[in-house]
Amino acid sequence: MTFLRHALLSLLILGEMGQPLAARELRLASWNLEWLVSPASARAARNHCLQGETARLPCDVALDGARSSADFAMLAGYARQLDADVVAFQEVEDAETAAKVFSGYVFCLTGRGEAQNVGFAIRAGLAHRCAPDFLPLSLGDSLRRGAVVVLFPGTADEIHLLGVHLKSGCARDALPARSRACSALGRQLPLLGDWIRAATTAGQRFAVLGDFNRDLDPDLAAALPEVLDLVDAAQGTAFSNCYPGQTFTRYIDHILLGGELARNRVPGSFQRLHYLPRDARRYRLSDHCPISILLRTVAR
Repeated sequence: MTFLRHALLSLLILGEMGQPLAARELRLASWNLEWLVSPASARAARNHCLQGETARLPCDVALDGARSSADFAMLAGYARQLDADVVAFQEVEDAETAAKVFSGYVFCLTGRGEAQNVGFAIRAGLAHRCAPDFLPLSLGDSLRRGAVVVLFPGTADEIHLLGVHLKSGCARDALPARSRACSALGRQLPLLGDWIRAATTAGQRFAVLGDFNRDLDPDLAAALPEVLDLVDAAQGTAFSNCYPGQTFTRYIDHILLGGELARNRVPGSFQRLHYLPRDARRYRLSDHCPISILLRTVAR
């Protein structure tokens, strides 16, 4: 972190009137951490799977995907390198597990109680409020809820963030499609549109970020017209994989900025943090890597 950013973050103290002062710049990120569960949960699931019992995790994850302390330490190293002020994360069990990766942060997580939760890591001291989960996105709690956090609440700089992890399994099929996965995604998109419309109508500065499990193709735009009014933080950036050997060809993790907030982005500041090839080979990291954008947080 540069000296300037340290100085700006130091402004997050109480002002003369007892109100938190907002930092002038904010790095906003999204990162799917791929079944980030505690070692205890991983061991319990592995034992259940070995005994032929139902486990809290899929057995392929439980038997082959448990993370060691070295894996957590390496993920924490990449989190420090990311150096984001706010990270929307996906596939994280709970705040205690998130803290193994994000040191010096506080957390807002959805309350569905499953092994995969959506949430936010917020740099300690950054003024915020954890808002209620966006329940409609879960389709009756059969899928992942949306996580909502409000930054700089009650000030002119207020920003509303919705973290999402949409239904997987419909990455390439045309919408609408008859598969169960595409049907579920097709039901989620209008509900996501409802949140976006409500934020727009309320005059809020907002962003939607997370794992969409699909790129921003014309079918998605047709199913969710509201994306046409949002700015893709990665716009104009060439796609690249997290590490050699991955076969993805398009972004499925997105940071979509509402028009008012989009005007506050710092040009050329979009980043995708890649894993070093030797780290990807040696450690269990994630099949996703972080994306981020730098914003000027002061309202225009």
